[in-house]
Formats: sequence, structure tokens, C-alpha cells
Amino acid sequence: MIFCAGLGTRFKPWTDKHPKALALVNGKSLLQRNVEYLRQAGIDRVIVNVFHFADQIIDAVESNNGWGSDIVFSDERPVVLETGGGLAFARDLFPIDQDFICLNVDILCDLDIRAMIHQHRETGSLVTLASSNRKSSRCFTFNGDDRLTGWRNLSTGEERVAIPSGNVTEKAFSGISVFSYDYFNNVTQQGKFSLVDSWLSLAAAQPIRGFDHSGSKWVDVGRPESVAIAESLFTE
Repeated sequence: MIFCAGLGTRFKPWTDKHPKALALVNGKSLLQRNVEYLRQAGIDRVIVNVFHFADQIIDAVESNNGWGSDIVFSDERPVVLETGGGLAFARDLFPIDQDFICLNVDILCDLDIRAMIHQHRETGSLVTLASSNRKSSRCFTFNGDDRLTGWRNLSTGEERVAIPSGNVTEKAFSGISVFSYDYFNNVTQQGKFSLVDSWLSLAAAQPIRGFDHSGSKWVDVGRPESVAIAESLFTE
């Protein structure tokens, strides 16, 4: 699932008239780039949630035949549900009992998805979170077994502890995650909520782990000034 429903307020003025998912990086939209990225990993069935300028996204997908993938839409209009609510809303579109991957449309990365899925299955995790050692104002904390223990805002000092732990490692979340289908049977939040909230509420009882991809190419194209960085990293 590629999350495309957000309002993209950080990406104004483009998002005053367009969805951020269709912003271009070297001639290709963020959505196209992520669809092609998933295809490279052998994933060719994709759920796209839509809200902000939803019709533009639907038209782009249909006019380009899904860029070679089978794309289905989860239309959240008239209420945007954030990442957690959006995933829960789309539950019936997922094959039962199959693992799946979620990513934010404004993230471009070249981490090895197959390796991430392999680790997810080998460790028996409920959710696996792509993370790295890059600098960020907000981060997850992990213990020595790469298990999620909490979340920190390094700018404000706010902290949320899911598992009390003495020695933890701070890593930035990269906007890509692998889920076991059983996540749907464990999440308790309803309506509009973030995936981060659900992960922190589940972490003490369920194995949620990090997948370190430090050294991979990665960029958050959340602001217009990030486009130049993305174009320097993702040239094709």
C-alpha cells in the first residue's frame, strides 16, 4: 500500500492545486517512482489510498495503465484518516493472511525490500520498520534485539516509552514498513489515527522490530526544496 491521501501542507504551493503524489522528480511522479520501486522487488499489486485531489491520482494511474502494475484505490473521501486509519479502512482490499508492505508516497529509497521481508519473516515480527542512523528530530528507540521500545522527539524532549529499557539505540524511521496480516487482528484504534500510535501501543505485547538500512539512498520529498536532493539521488 502506498499512502497518497495526505493534504501535503508542507509541499505548498504545488498541493494547492495537485496531490503531492503527482509531484515530479526527474520527469516521473513520486507515485510512479514508488510503483516501479515495488515492481523491482516483485510486488505488482498495489493499493493506493486517495483523498486530496483524489481524481487527479485516479486519472494518472488509469491513463498510464498503472505503470505496469495492478493498482486498486481506497477512497477515503470525505474524511482523511491518516496512515493508521487509512490502512485499517483498506483492510478488505488485502489478501487474507498474507504479509504486505506499506510506504509513504513522498519517500524515495533504494533499500532492499526482499531482504527486509526476509528478516520480517525470519524474526516472526508483527511489523518491521525500516530505519537508519541518519539525523532526525524524531526517532524510534530499539533495544539490543532491534525491538521497538519507544519514540522520542529530540527537539522538544517528548518521549513515549512502550518497553522500559536501559540501553537503547535511536534510529530514524524511513516511512517503509512490512506487516504480518495479523496486525489487523491486534490493532485497537479506530477512525483517524497514525501508525506510530498503533505501533507504540502494540510494542509491549507484540514483536515490532527495526530493519536497519543505513547507507541506502533515501530522501523525504516532503518539501519543495527536497526535490533537488531527490533529483540528484534518483536520476533515472
